[in-house]
Amino acid sequence: MDLGKAVIAVLVEHDYQEMELWYPVYRLRELGAEVLLVGTGSDTVYKSKHGYPAKADRTADEIKESELAGLVIPGGWAPDKLRQSSSVRNLVRDMFRHDKPVACICHGGWVLASAEVLKGRNVTSYPGIKDDMVNAGAKWHDAEVIVDGNLVTSRRPDDLPSFMREFVGLLRFAEAEV
Repeated sequence: MDLGKAVIAVLVEHDYQEMELWYPVYRLRELGAEVLLVGTGSDTVYKSKHGYPAKADRTADEIKESELAGLVIPGGWAPDKLRQSSSVRNLVRDMFRHDKPVACICHGGWVLASAEVLKGRNVTSYPGIKDDMVNAGAKWHDAEVIVDGNLVTSRRPDDLPSFMREFVGLLRFAEAEV
């Protein structure tokens, strides 16, 4: 089954980690999903940590959870900017409120912490933000990938194959239930 009916948002801001944004984007597009890059609105084109551009399709205040089948939160330093956006935090909360698949890698956990959706969740992340995750109420594990309900988390770019396998699995399961 392909993901042809699915619309997936991938959050973007300046200083995103290239592989953690583009690997999911291309993988999901290969499966037929419509992928939207969703920014904070601070810019229209966001540069990665190494200057690679990503043009936002929409801003977080222009999109609603009801339009989406899933959400990806890449890492890098972008999550520190993403977490400051009330529209991003609200979108993340709405995705959790409706139990829709959310995938978060590396420093992306900062967004989850600021959205206050981690209490009691089993997660992983880049080890440097472990304390932030735990202080937000999560149970942190050093593992390649953790799936807890609608949430998939991973630590770093090396984990991307497992990360995307699990996220795609959640999207297919959610699609089958509709």
